[in-house]
Amino acid sequence: MQGRVITAYGRHFTVKLEDGSTRQSFTKGKKTGVCVGDYVRLVLQGQEEARIEEVLPRQNLLYRSDEMRSKQFAANVDLLCIVVAVQPTFSEDLLSRALVGAWSANIEPIILLNKIDLQQDYPHAKARLAVFANLGVKIIEISTLQANDLKQKLIPLLSHKTSLLLGQSAMGKSSILNVLVPYAQAHTQEHSIALGTGKHTTTTTCLYELPEHQLSIIDSPGFQSFGLKHLSLQEVIQGFPEFLPYIDYCRFYNCTHLHEPGCGVLQAIAENHISPKRHEMYERILMECTAPEKY
Repeated sequence: MQGRVITAYGRHFTVKLEDGSTRQSFTKGKKTGVCVGDYVRLVLQGQEEARIEEVLPRQNLLYRSDEMRSKQFAANVDLLCIVVAVQPTFSEDLLSRALVGAWSANIEPIILLNKIDLQQDYPHAKARLAVFANLGVKIIEISTLQANDLKQKLIPLLSHKTSLLLGQSAMGKSSILNVLVPYAQAHTQEHSIALGTGKHTTTTTCLYELPEHQLSIIDSPGFQSFGLKHLSLQEVIQGFPEFLPYIDYCRFYNCTHLHEPGCGVLQAIAENHISPKRHEMYERILMECTAPEKY
């Protein structure tokens, strides 16, 4: 039998079968390699359980990694919805890294600017997103206090796709999910005003379906870091699409776009065609990816 993984916790999974029923499933061994969004082949074990025998070929896999470990987010994702908010302040570094992760995996990213009802802080948040808008990233402005408007903006974009909701804690990701998928009953909580951050309101990754709109939404835990150590040089470059028009002008075929003479990317920065801040982000990520392993 075949199905799709809709929840994952350790070596235990919930798989939705092709007939719409679900089975609690497991894998053999300690390492699974299975994540939410995967299509899998199962062998039934009794009336209620199944064993995952094979993960079917993936369209893509999104995960983050540092020198210590890797964390899978989801597989077979069409759209990455990165949630930021007017308040509390979002991290441009984490947003940039999430975009690189999406582009390197050939996933289309969009930014959801939440809490636009907080009008006093809205202009500043909007200005901070200008660099990403200039890259051609679609930015959708929403408020969960205007549920009908939110659904009218997002459902047409999400239809016929598997979308992953991703964001720092306290950005309102669970509240957005509650509007789009009421049956999810995701828990929300106020962020800590003193710290300016929020506690994780989602503890495991889950896939929800809205058959009437032919869409699937994967909700993942909030994150405070987004390492990209698993990326190669070419995958990092792929995460900076504004570099691509200028790479053909590089003198050397293996140019790293950091210090080489005759580099088309560095020339584009000098001529103000590429943001210096974006190149600084590129350099930081590349240095992380090429740093020697720690033992």
